[in-house]
Amino acid sequence: MGELNTAISIQNLSFSYEKNTVLLNANATIEAEKLTVILGKNGSGKSTLLRIIAGLLPYKQGLIGISGKELKIMSLSERAKTFGFLSQKHKAVFPFTVEQVVLTGRAGYINFVPKKSDVEVAETAMNKVNIMHLKDRIYTELSGGEQQLVMMARVLAQEPKMLLLDEPTTHLDFCNQIKLLTLLKELTMQKLTVIAVLHDPNIAFLYGDDFLFVKNGTLERPAEPIKPWSAEYLKTVYEHELQSVPYAGRALIVPGIIQKKQNDR
Repeated sequence: MGELNTAISIQNLSFSYEKNTVLLNANATIEAEKLTVILGKNGSGKSTLLRIIAGLLPYKQGLIGISGKELKIMSLSERAKTFGFLSQKHKAVFPFTVEQVVLTGRAGYINFVPKKSDVEVAETAMNKVNIMHLKDRIYTELSGGEQQLVMMARVLAQEPKMLLLDEPTTHLDFCNQIKLLTLLKELTMQKLTVIAVLHDPNIAFLYGDDFLFVKNGTLERPAEPIKPWSAEYLKTVYEHELQSVPYAGRALIVPGIIQKKQNDR
């Protein structure tokens, strides 16, 4: 499980919600210091996979190696310092300021009260996400997009080795989506491993380094020489007529029917 440059190794992983099988003998490796995007249809198990890796859902069958160490034997403290997990949905919090919310990301390092160094880390995280102007605002009074950015800063304040992000662009406008994805790319250049579930393949293909597809309970990548943005391959994932439009050495994906109608005009 400790292969060179492998951040996460998944072997024969199976998981079910009662009688509903989500993953069955799934296998995959995720490389370190890359932005790996998990793609697939709604309900395919993308968020479940991320929560399993984060240690939030117990698995009975299979092995998950985290930098060569089995996830099941990692302590809660080890997990907290390894993973920064951003959930798709955030629970309501007390009327804390944005700074106070971001500081909760330092919980694994704080004994009683935050030290000056903790405040500095929180401020660095807020600067990275460009929300310092919200520092003294009440979290519950922010828009959904602003809250999403606050929670992203909170995750960064943990100073984790890996970011596990479930739909991080949810609620964000187009401009903030660009800023966030650009930040994630920059973080990989700073030796951080980033794994993100995204619902939009175009955003994924513009920014991602590697792509993992959840399909029929398995984890897969298209076989060489097929590219992840191949319309023929994506049809098997999304079960919809699609077309690829070449762009910047990759491709953007459009609905095939709309493209056909436009060509027929």
